Amino acid sequence: MGAGVKTFRILHVDDDPLMHDVVELALGFESEFVVMSCGSGEEALAAGPGWAPDLIILDVMMPDMDGPAVLALARSRQQAARSGRGHRQHRPGDGRALRKPRHVLWAQGPDFWNSVEGALAEIYPDLAIKIGALDSQAIDADVPQQPRVLVVDDDPDIETFLASRLGKFGIDTLYAPDAVQGFRAACRDEPTVIITDNYMPDGDAQYLLYRLRSSSLTANIPVFVISARKLSELTEQTLRRSIGGRPGAAQISTKSFDTDELFNALKKFSGFDKHHA
Repeated sequence: MGAGVKTFRILHVDDDPLMHDVVELALGFESEFVVMSCGSGEEALAAGPGWAPDLIILDVMMPDMDGPAVLALARSRQQAARSGRGHRQHRPGDGRALRKPRHVLWAQGPDFWNSVEGALAEIYPDLAIKIGALDSQAIDADVPQQPRVLVVDDDPDIETFLASRLGKFGIDTLYAPDAVQGFRAACRDEPTVIITDNYMPDGDAQYLLYRLRSSSLTANIPVFVISARKLSELTEQTLRRSIGGRPGAAQISTKSFDTDELFNALKKFSGFDKHHA
């Protein structure tokens, strides 16, 4: 790094590695910015002895703790370190924990990169022109352009989680709590993709597939089936089987906090580049 070049430290905390790629791809090659990525709140809180970022980009919702909780714990651990005068045992909560950042940006919503770019330009006005000229073509190629996903699941927490994850990529999320309402929502809103739980009180995924394939409005919408437990080979074969010459389930997977598989399937089956909000 050249002499006299001032660097700005950015900590990006997000449980989704794809979002790390977005930030690192845009800023990683700029000499003025040093980016550290963390996959959880606890990892961020132990981000290094006294590592004080100029800016922290925080995911609002994460499995272990949400963004506000990360900041609150960082603040309390700093206070605990200051009150323990002379103690140098380096326990969780001492001066080695994450220091309070100068600026905080909440990472959420489909306009993620524009929000980051705008915040950086405001915080670092001397670099506004350079920040505005950052090449985001590769980012645009990876981040889809607002397909509409219908989530059918009797557990509303699943919809909340998927809406948070998919919303970062500009994907609109609709919700229905059972197969009957899911079919009605699909006819009404014509989603790009349907993600459905397999086991639900009022009709399972197979029932929903039959209803969807019976209507010309929904006959060819890709359906992804997710389940909390591994399905038998026979069940998977039944779900994948065509119905009246129309496709069965396009993707079958287990429910997980890791959305990489789901995201890759969405790219494959929904034609992100062809759909706009």
